Amino acid sequence: MTGDEIFTIKEVSSYLKLAEKTSYRLASEGKLPGFKAGGSWRFRKSEIDAWIKEQEQKAKAEKT
Repeated sequence: MTGDEIFTIKEVSSYLKLAEKTSYRLASEGKLPGFKAGGSWRFRKSEIDAWIKEQEQKAKAEKT
């Protein structure tokens, strides 16, 4: 597995432990980094990992 691995909506939902509907909504709203390929959402693992770190940093900043 490399950082350039591509996830489907189902795979990214499983990776993030989210409902597929939630992942789809976040992607549609531009909150989850992804792109459309042939009408289907795809997500680069490296971008999802960076997004996770960003969310963690926001959460820490809100606590202080």
